[in-house]
Amino acid sequence: MENIDLHTLRHSCSHIMAQAVQNLYPNAKLAIGPAIENGFYYDFDIDDHTLTDDDLKKIEDEMKRLIKMDLKFEKHYIEDVQKQIDEFKAQGEIYKAELLEEHRNDNPTLYLTKDKDGNVLFNDLCSGPHIDSTRQIKAFKLLSVAGAYWRGSEDNKMLQRVYATAFLTKEDLDNYIKMVEEAKKRDHRKLGVQLDLFSIHDEIGSGLVLWHPNLAVVRENIENYWREEHRKRGYVIVNTPHIAKTKLWELSGHIDHYRENMFFVQKEEDSDEQFIIKPMNCPFHILIYQAQRRSYRDLPIRMAELGTVYRKEKSGALGGLTRVQGFTQDDAHIFCTPEQLVNEINEIIDFVTDAMKIFNMTFEVELSTRPESFVGSLENWERAEAGLKEAMDKRGMKYDINEGDGAFYGPKIDFKFKDAIGRTWQCATIQLDFNLPERFDLKYQDKDGVLKTPVMLHRVVFGSMERFHGILIEHYAGAFPVWLAPYQVAIVPIAERHNEYCEKIFYEMKQKGLRVHFDDRNESMNYKIRDCLQNKKIPYVVVIGDKEIENNVLAIRKRGTGPIGEMLTEDFINKLIIENNTKGQEEIK
Repeated sequence: MENIDLHTLRHSCSHIMAQAVQNLYPNAKLAIGPAIENGFYYDFDIDDHTLTDDDLKKIEDEMKRLIKMDLKFEKHYIEDVQKQIDEFKAQGEIYKAELLEEHRNDNPTLYLTKDKDGNVLFNDLCSGPHIDSTRQIKAFKLLSVAGAYWRGSEDNKMLQRVYATAFLTKEDLDNYIKMVEEAKKRDHRKLGVQLDLFSIHDEIGSGLVLWHPNLAVVRENIENYWREEHRKRGYVIVNTPHIAKTKLWELSGHIDHYRENMFFVQKEEDSDEQFIIKPMNCPFHILIYQAQRRSYRDLPIRMAELGTVYRKEKSGALGGLTRVQGFTQDDAHIFCTPEQLVNEINEIIDFVTDAMKIFNMTFEVELSTRPESFVGSLENWERAEAGLKEAMDKRGMKYDINEGDGAFYGPKIDFKFKDAIGRTWQCATIQLDFNLPERFDLKYQDKDGVLKTPVMLHRVVFGSMERFHGILIEHYAGAFPVWLAPYQVAIVPIAERHNEYCEKIFYEMKQKGLRVHFDDRNESMNYKIRDCLQNKKIPYVVVIGDKEIENNVLAIRKRGTGPIGEMLTEDFINKLIIENNTKGQEEIK
């Protein structure tokens, strides 16, 4: 395969898709068609036709025809911008006209596709770069159709977005399509209904989640692990209110830099006093720090909270558990001296590494630097970015630089977790902050007696409990390991006469702290076994009949494996407790 950049290939393929759509639907108006992480999309305004999944095959066929023509991509500088704007408007290309007006002083260019005789068949406003010829497109597929507002604003017209992907080889494309199909099976929204895990209701509001008992069990066990690990690692656990006066958020800088994401509450109709539902926990933790005089001997102070926050999101951006408006962060803030900084960052990285091993996940790392809108001095930002780099460099960590994607108050290290089918999810974060300690005038008395300002680290390991549980559902395909599973074992009697003995085993297991389901439904044994293992995804099913009662044994079936033999009741219970307590490090064989 020729040495072609994948991003360039995909963006070029988006132009061919746009050309194909306009060939098939002449009234289609073009908006934007960028390459994205796993492919590309193009937004269209087609007044006389609503695209469906059935239309994708027609568009693909037209694209294949254009690709076979070996069309050339050619860059063309727009010499008379106003003339081109007028031309776009005359063609009804209002979106291209709007974009060109914005970029009229940026040496704008068109990209033309030409046939072998040099005839221009299509043009698109674009800065490039592009591949040389359509013959370089070897493997692509159109994936889905969705709605998207122009410029992402609900005040603008809804356009039709076609998602697609392209790869350098057919093998790479086939592997990706398999992954997409697997991802559909693992969709946490679908499994959420099947396994009765969670729900979201219009009566409550979009992006606000009801945790059903089954998923609440999973969360309880993760929270128990979270608390235990934090105490082991020297954290203190705190709790803070859900709302605070506007004054607090003015002092923190959130009002100036985060206002559009915040929910405001008026205390009384005739009162000027206004409250904000907290979008972040950090100002509260800062005030706890301020409540006492601090010495260098007190530092580092590691303060953690499972803090529920609320952030206003556009309804179109919300989805399942992974994009919500109300969520609980496994939040922590560390106040330390500059000398302690690198060690504290490394301690957090160790924490993230240890946690991800439990879930059989690896991760990639990005350093996100100063955004356009920021608080504090450039000097502090440079110190902060240098501190994060130093910590990672000393460990020999590989990381990418994500320019301009830091929080408004500081740069950050983002951890992208890799799930069972190779997808990455941004979860854990370490944010270094010299600014909020200065805004709140935080101090500690150093060993020389001088009052100094501590360094502050913002940190999450899982990110948000909602998002992380959505990721876990898809990572495990709903088949949670024993330590997390809503039910760890199901008891299935062979016949009704075995129910009394099954109840005895059921209560014995419950007394040992196991989560057990007694399936006494009036269904066949085989149906109940399949339902418990395959549909309810319970890790173990024990079957009890005459022989099992006589010998005090259990016939055991394991999810994903099948029958694994018989075991004495006491031995099975003890082994299941060990598997639970070791978080799957010692499984029943």
